[in-house]
Amino acid sequence: MSTSLQKDQDFERFVQLFKTKSGIDLALYKEQQMKRRLGSLKERKGFSTFVDFYQAFDARPELYAELLDQMTINVSEFFRNPQRWEVLAKRVIPELLARSPKLKCWSAACSTGEEPYSIAMVLSEFMELKDIGLLATDLDQNAIAKAKIGNYQATAVKDVPKAHLAHFFTKQGERYLISDEVKRCVHFKRHNLLSDPFDTQFDLIVCRNVLIYFTDEAKDLIFAKFSQALKPGGYLFIGGTEQIFQPQQYGLESTDTFFYRKQ
Repeated sequence: MSTSLQKDQDFERFVQLFKTKSGIDLALYKEQQMKRRLGSLKERKGFSTFVDFYQAFDARPELYAELLDQMTINVSEFFRNPQRWEVLAKRVIPELLARSPKLKCWSAACSTGEEPYSIAMVLSEFMELKDIGLLATDLDQNAIAKAKIGNYQATAVKDVPKAHLAHFFTKQGERYLISDEVKRCVHFKRHNLLSDPFDTQFDLIVCRNVLIYFTDEAKDLIFAKFSQALKPGGYLFIGGTEQIFQPQQYGLESTDTFFYRKQ
């Protein structure tokens, strides 16, 4: 048997075992990206095959947690691509509030919290913080734990509007701690976009710079589920690395760059 075939079979077996253990189907992620990402950790830990690596982390919870960290992409910052957030604040939110005084919002694949906290700060321009509540979900429990703490490096807050930075953050050395009143706006929970059910009747779903790691088939499934989760007239806001080429097939229409409204 050729070495390349053995390696393919090794990874295929790993994918099967990992799905049984975690419920995460790696076959729905782009294979080469995931092989590189997980293979680098496997080699750093001294394992020659993926199956050997699986057997090790199956017995060692701390290694399993490190693997989950490696496979999820927790790179985020507040108000990433600020011009797009201006569209959200100046066009989308006012349009949604004209139809309903209370909005149901979801930050999907929220990473370490920068995105949902950005949404809460945008909404604070229109209503009291005590009236804001939004859902934020991620696959990675470690990322969610960091989000709940809300302590960030200076690079993460570089695009936060100055008034919000002064009002909602406390500087602690070289880091910034977000206020408890903003934290209280966000309900965090673990959620797998590929396998868990979606709630419904959302006015706004924000999911940015995550879907690029999925196969086209997985993206198709997720876009369809996002559309079903939105109210008619609700918005999906995606990342600068993503685009829906035929939004009409999901019952969506493009209204601005990276914004899609449910018809």
